[in-house]
Amino acid sequence: MKMTLFKQMMKVNMRGFLNYAFGSAFYILLMFWLYPGIAKNAEAIDSVVDSMPEGVGRAFGLNGFGSAEAFISGEFYGLILVLILSIVCVQLATKLMAKLVDQGSMAYLLSTPTTRGQIAFTQAAVLTTGLFLILAVTTIAGFAGNAWFLGDDYALDTTKFIQMNAAAFLLFFAVGGLSFLVSSLASDEKKALGIAGAITFGFFSMDLLGKLSVQIEWIRNVSVFSLYRPADIINGDAHMTASSITLAAIGLLSFSLAVVLFRRRDLSL
Repeated sequence: MKMTLFKQMMKVNMRGFLNYAFGSAFYILLMFWLYPGIAKNAEAIDSVVDSMPEGVGRAFGLNGFGSAEAFISGEFYGLILVLILSIVCVQLATKLMAKLVDQGSMAYLLSTPTTRGQIAFTQAAVLTTGLFLILAVTTIAGFAGNAWFLGDDYALDTTKFIQMNAAAFLLFFAVGGLSFLVSSLASDEKKALGIAGAITFGFFSMDLLGKLSVQIEWIRNVSVFSLYRPADIINGDAHMTASSITLAAIGLLSFSLAVVLFRRRDLSL
């Protein structure tokens, strides 16, 4: 990894990282602020949720409102955070690789004493660090929200809360790796953005559709999002070890392929 390039790219992208991080922090604080009011009517709301088709509850992470972590697992970790980080992965991966090739900036970087492998590895590290920063700020905001809005009145299972954040990081380490792989092979910024977006939101849509209907539940098996199950973490049903290893392997393989293939590709095309 080229530390000079890493520091420069982190400086260039830090504002974007912080914007997404504080946006995510705002939403999770909002969830904690809302929960005390929700908890007072939890039984009534749960009865409404129970009256809905089972697929709707599964699709939108309606995991009950009896505990703070159950509420935020569905309302935040099941949808809002997924959308935020999906956008981050697609946009940032495209910006870090395909955009540089498209605009000719990659040629400038290659004119310095820096190899293609070093550039690709460094950019991958920037993407991973950005994702970690966003989720770190989100986690800290969650603990702050627990202290400010819940206190001793509504207990938060901190172990499950941390597990949800760890699972989210691993999911988007994998999604980011796939987007980065696409970006590393593309010479056109718009094409890379379109393909990476189609893959990411295609996987998300397949997972959502598979939850809605038992008849097409099999479609979830081809989606990386099926390995991310915050509701199962809350219920104690998630096989965290197997899912974590699989997501980590997908991310590592994708980033590694991106580095290897970028070293071999013809940038004159």
